[in-house]
Amino acid sequence: MSMSRRHQAREVALQLLFQYDLNPRVTREMVAAYAHAELADAELEAFALAIYEGALRHRTQIDLRIAEAAENWRLPRMAVVDRNVLRLGAYELLFAPDTPPNVALDEAIELARKFGSADSPAFVNGVLDKVRQSATPAAPPATDAPA
Repeated sequence: MSMSRRHQAREVALQLLFQYDLNPRVTREMVAAYAHAELADAELEAFALAIYEGALRHRTQIDLRIAEAAENWRLPRMAVVDRNVLRLGAYELLFAPDTPPNVALDEAIELARKFGSADSPAFVNGVLDKVRQSATPAAPPATDAPA
């Protein structure tokens, strides 16, 4: 599956997260119907729904990581688009080992560029880069002990 096709699925997942943020009562059937109407491809629909549902399932932990990384920014004060691009990107960085970290970051920046404000790409890049750094375990310290 090409990255551009996956990008399309990420756009749908972002739109679904945006919708959920504004109306948490949206049903699974409505979500699936939207993904189907927008993508009309079973593999892409499954990917879009998996990252959407994953971001929701881990939202408490994701929001905590975003809040730690976004110094001086409370989540409710962020633009709705930025907040949900960050949630999607953080989900892929933290919980989707099949997505390389640089791809998760690049995709989130592209979504921010397309759907957010002029400041969104730099903001998303800065916050997700900190999330990525905090998610990568530090290398164990080297010891001088003889082997």
